[in-house]
Amino acid sequence: MKNLKSLLVISSLLMMSNSIIAQGLNNEVVKANMIVDWERAKIYTREYLDAMPDDGVNFKPVPDIRSFAEQMLHMSQGTVRLVANATGVSPIYQGKVLEKSDEFKNKDALTKVVMECYDFAIQSLRNMDASKMDSLIKRGNYETDQFGWLNKAFEHQTHHRAQTTIYLRLKGVKPPNERLF
Repeated sequence: MKNLKSLLVISSLLMMSNSIIAQGLNNEVVKANMIVDWERAKIYTREYLDAMPDDGVNFKPVPDIRSFAEQMLHMSQGTVRLVANATGVSPIYQGKVLEKSDEFKNKDALTKVVMECYDFAIQSLRNMDASKMDSLIKRGNYETDQFGWLNKAFEHQTHHRAQTTIYLRLKGVKPPNERLF
């Protein structure tokens, strides 16, 4: 009985603390933090692009995976599509499959398109109505709120940028230091 009382007290405190935390964060604060994170991610990704030598842009560690450029282009198009899903903004580069477009597989063009996709994400966040962050949005078989779509976009770009770490190492380049803040 004593353990049950303790469990009930702890459960009640946890539920109250979650409620207090949720009330303390408003959507404008969440939006502002997301913008800061996307700006930081853009700088970090630029460091990856700058670190890769020109002759490594089309490097593949093994033949059956994406090249460095294809990873970055896939990451960028995913960012655009996921952020567009979240914000309702028309995506840039519609009708193109970036990772298949040879025109972007040189260092200058690759850097330009990747940075444009980050700018698209950041500008879309700046312009979005944060009061709708909990609005449900369905695309295909996936449904989540605006916040969820934005988190998926950030997770996707982080995942693919991280994959390119091994590409840099195999080209003899030390990857950029982590940018948590």
